[in-house]
Amino acid sequence: MIAEKLRVLVIGAHPDDAELSAGGLALLYHDRGHEVRFLSLTNGDAGHHTMSRPALAERRKQEARAAAQSAGIISDVLDVHDGELEPSLPMRGRLIRLIRQARPDLLLCHRPNDYHPDHRMAGMLVQDAAYLLMVPLVEPSVPPLTQMPVVGYVWDHFQRPAPFQPTVAVDIGPVFDRKMEMAHCHTSQMYEWLPHVSGHSAEVPAGETERRAWLRRSTEPQSRHIADSCRSCLERWYGVERGKTVQYAEAVEVSEYGAPLPDEEAARLFPFFGA
Repeated sequence: MIAEKLRVLVIGAHPDDAELSAGGLALLYHDRGHEVRFLSLTNGDAGHHTMSRPALAERRKQEARAAAQSAGIISDVLDVHDGELEPSLPMRGRLIRLIRQARPDLLLCHRPNDYHPDHRMAGMLVQDAAYLLMVPLVEPSVPPLTQMPVVGYVWDHFQRPAPFQPTVAVDIGPVFDRKMEMAHCHTSQMYEWLPHVSGHSAEVPAGETERRAWLRRSTEPQSRHIADSCRSCLERWYGVERGKTVQYAEAVEVSEYGAPLPDEEAARLFPFFGA
């Protein structure tokens, strides 16, 4: 039995963002008995080339539910149109209430510089909400947090205005196949929309087994790249011998908008590194 149950909240802009950016971490936490929740700030209803918005919104909600069930975690999808997320005062207030209700020890989100405007707005909303989480007179319908969570950004490859700088990198090799199972649940994205928009639709197999193999081949290079680009971070936390052998990784850059992360707190919040 774990000594302390952590609460981890992963906020993404779209119903598959949390799975793709932090699905491995989610599984590692869940397997150790911690509570993990995914929150999508939009319903993803623009991410398709043939479906209508209402039908796609419902489909993506069901896909997110199936992915969460496969991992044993909680998933919520808000009723905000894809491509229309704004850092407005009403949306900030809504997010403050949701974060307070979740009471996370660790909150993960997009960085506010990204190719997709919804990703940028999600990161900005979390930044704008962060300090106010502890202010009682803001959104008083939900009690304020009594301590600030650690806020971390999930990995991305964008270089301007500043590249991602990992604070913690985690080996997801032991759960990589299960992360692929979560991604596989997002059929509308993995096998339809994303191949279409990238010009690879003709490569997608028809059979279930073949699709899973194709998805793994398509996805694992990024996880390998994260491990390679964060190698020194992996070696710091796992030790050189273990760190240099990690093949698949996810990484977190701690934001100054949340609580600080000294080494002893990192060992508590990321209980994956052993002694």
